[in-house]
Amino acid sequence: MSLTLVITLLLSVLVGVSLGLLGGGGSILTVPILAYVAGLEAKEAIAASLFVVGVTSAVSVVAHARNGRVRWRTGLIFGAAGMVGAFVGGLLGGYIPGTVLMIAFALMMLATAVAMIRGRRGQAAKPTTGDLPVLKVVLEGLVVGLVTGIVGAGGGFLVVPALVLLGGLPMSVAVGTSLLVIAMKSFAGLAGYLTTVQLDWPLVLGVTAAAVAGSFVGARLAGIVPEQALRKGFGIFVLAMAVFVLARELAVPLWAIGTLGGAVLAAAGVCWAVLPTCPLRRSAPHRLTT
Repeated sequence: MSLTLVITLLLSVLVGVSLGLLGGGGSILTVPILAYVAGLEAKEAIAASLFVVGVTSAVSVVAHARNGRVRWRTGLIFGAAGMVGAFVGGLLGGYIPGTVLMIAFALMMLATAVAMIRGRRGQAAKPTTGDLPVLKVVLEGLVVGLVTGIVGAGGGFLVVPALVLLGGLPMSVAVGTSLLVIAMKSFAGLAGYLTTVQLDWPLVLGVTAAAVAGSFVGARLAGIVPEQALRKGFGIFVLAMAVFVLARELAVPLWAIGTLGGAVLAAAGVCWAVLPTCPLRRSAPHRLTT
């Protein structure tokens, strides 16, 4: 077994931990691991990630369901609509240049990270106690499915924010419900990609097994980590991965990205500590409660 394969499998465990804990982030890790560590072409890495994330999500959703953290009706409707969008997105993605796909992937991650870190503006969201309106769920599912099908992501980094920020679900329930949606959309997107892409199945199955193992750890942690910390931690995680992917695809040295990021963080810290009207304070009192 080569060192590259060992590193790939070890990193794949983090994919499962991310899915089990955050209800997303699997593709955000899987695509860079397969593209930059395992050395797969961008389209092959994207297609393989759909299989890995789909299987891992299907396994993870069982643990969340046992703890009452899955909204089945919302998840099934969202997932069914997302499957249609993901299949079409998978077909389109097979004809888009790999570099364009990866940059689009990173830009969506940036937008999602900002949304999750800041939360809602205005009044804090009141979590819903029932299922979301069918039409709203279908429209959100179609849009998220199309976008994530194109870039090969299972969609947790878009589904979770959609369920939390737009749907008003508690973070813990959004995490569990998103896994059901991710599994459905991932397999639909994979079907679209397999019309133009061939996979290295031994590698894909090995990565999947490692990710499934990690998902059990993540599912256990999901019921322990505080909700506000989970939401903001999710956003920071997505932000970091977006910066990494953009740096690789645009050939920007990581030290330059790190310097810019440090300057932004320093400025944000000064704003928070010194200025009473700092816009970063808007999201401070907004907390999603279960």
